[in-house]
Amino acid sequence: MNKVISRLPQLIFGLILCGFGLAYTIEANLGLNSWDVFHDGFSKLINVKIGFAGVLTGFIILLGWIPLKQKPFIGTILNILIIGNVIDLVMFFLPTPSNLFLKIFYLVFGTICFAVGVGIYVGAGLGPGPRDGIMVGISKLGPSIRATRIAIDFSAFIVGVFLGGSYGIGTIFMVLTVGPMVQYSLKKFDKGAIFSL
Repeated sequence: MNKVISRLPQLIFGLILCGFGLAYTIEANLGLNSWDVFHDGFSKLINVKIGFAGVLTGFIILLGWIPLKQKPFIGTILNILIIGNVIDLVMFFLPTPSNLFLKIFYLVFGTICFAVGVGIYVGAGLGPGPRDGIMVGISKLGPSIRATRIAIDFSAFIVGVFLGGSYGIGTIFMVLTVGPMVQYSLKKFDKGAIFSL
């Protein structure tokens, strides 16, 4: 129990950083990341905000853990509850950029924040979120984290497009860069390493 409590700050910080970064990528308006293309399409389908659509999606995706023999933990639940709500909160205050340079900055900055956030919260060892649990479960079967992440993100993107989600050059950028950055971030922040920096 003490180990769980000591790692909670890393978990929560990572989750908040994920939501913070995703809000920037959404406001960049250069194309959503693959999962947010899905969330955007899903939100239009059920008429809710994009962050809340992400929360609902998280609970649905947990069903995919069953065949992969993944077990949810406190990090899984907090992932579902924190990231989507942080996205909606940050977007409420974050100004939408009007020039291309600032849009590109939002996209790159947000992508880095998101990928590092994933490494930080998964590295806390308190359970990955629904989407990352699928990534971790499949990678245990052989494929690398990088390849698995790209495949999952691409699948979410295709379904999101069919649901009417928004996409663009930023989508391609995130699909190709998030996997490698998450792999690097996981190695750096594994199991409390963030506190030794």
